[in-house]
Amino acid sequence: MFKRSFASSLALALSLTAAAFSVQADNEQYFPLQSYRVGPYAAGGTGFFGGFIDYLKYVNANGGVNGVKLTWSECETEYVVEKGVECYERLKKGLNGAPAAATNPLSVGIAYATLERSTADKLPLITINHGRTDSTDGSVFPYVFPLQLNPYSEVSAIINYIGQRAGGLDKLKGLKIVTLYHGSPYGKETNEVLQTLADKYGFALTLLEVPHPGNEQQSQWLNIRREKPDWVILRGWGVMNPVALKTAQKVGFPADHIIGNIWSNSEDDAAPAGAAAKGFIAITTHPSGTDFPVLQGIKQQVVDAGHGDLADPKRFGTVYYNLGVVNGILNVEALRIAQQKFGKQPLTGEQVRWGFENLKLDDARLKELGALGLVQPLQLSCADHEGGGAVRFQQWDGTQWKLISDWVQADRALLRPIIEASSHQYAREKGITPRDCSKES
Repeated sequence: MFKRSFASSLALALSLTAAAFSVQADNEQYFPLQSYRVGPYAAGGTGFFGGFIDYLKYVNANGGVNGVKLTWSECETEYVVEKGVECYERLKKGLNGAPAAATNPLSVGIAYATLERSTADKLPLITINHGRTDSTDGSVFPYVFPLQLNPYSEVSAIINYIGQRAGGLDKLKGLKIVTLYHGSPYGKETNEVLQTLADKYGFALTLLEVPHPGNEQQSQWLNIRREKPDWVILRGWGVMNPVALKTAQKVGFPADHIIGNIWSNSEDDAAPAGAAAKGFIAITTHPSGTDFPVLQGIKQQVVDAGHGDLADPKRFGTVYYNLGVVNGILNVEALRIAQQKFGKQPLTGEQVRWGFENLKLDDARLKELGALGLVQPLQLSCADHEGGGAVRFQQWDGTQWKLISDWVQADRALLRPIIEASSHQYAREKGITPRDCSKES
């Protein structure tokens, strides 16, 4: 009798548990997070994923996305490609029945390694401000989205800014520009297009690689001292950035003629360099600071309520944190747009992909989101998975970043044929028939 009752109770408990998971799956959308909180790039990972998670919590605190709550889990990659692939495979099928919306690894290496997997699995791969440039062409890369700023746009905008400073693009002729780049797929991504720009405008380009992670740069900066360039473009990441600024000071190169790229633009890059960073210039797609309604909402409803993800609350509103918030906005807006077509319910990755391709953020919508001035206006399509291509320039005053320019646009007309030549070559190599974007809606 006891065994029968126990078995009946166990069956009932299991059925109730299954029912609970079913309810959860019916009302939750999952975000798999291939995060990194340890290692030489932990400052970027903790800031970015902290902002991303806090935004998801903020959305949930306000009823979710049309009543659908957001859920997530993390898998530590340490920024190591092999671990990133393992995490992708572990998380891609969702959580307790809640389907995965998109994957956001914040790593060029992991993105390259999972690109074909995510395409086969019909799961959007989001590479905000980085990634494979030719994935801008959605006709060949339907599931990859280098949102806001691809690497080619990044360096094109920097060259355009240097041209502005020189008095016009024609004044670039004869200048010397050194690019100091991280020895990784990310760092090398723009070498060829920089040479194309050098050939077009007549400046002398020197490319210097810094091996991962970037703790030792003495020989590179001695070369820079001998070269005496007009500008140094710093394509760094993590510890490489403050080491570059400190070493530049040692060899006598002025910080106000070093321009950091999008991954050399945070407080965590400048502050550890101390006085050596004062005057350092860097690009940004979004400002730091907390004077945005969406940031104030997160602070009130998440951080002040004791649910913030940051270990150090002083990092609230910093560059990496705000990028995580921006990334959260773009992911959630794509989900919201997809729900308009497919229903106010958890969606598949394939459906969310449609949302990304139809993502449009104008000033009116950004104001509704409390993100006007935090996020640049974006409009994506089947053909254009970047949607922006503009940056602003900021300068470190010794304690914080100060914006010193309006939006500077990349030369997208120049870059598009280069992007398409690369994407179509990839399509030929992989036997892919590009989509006819004129038939997409």
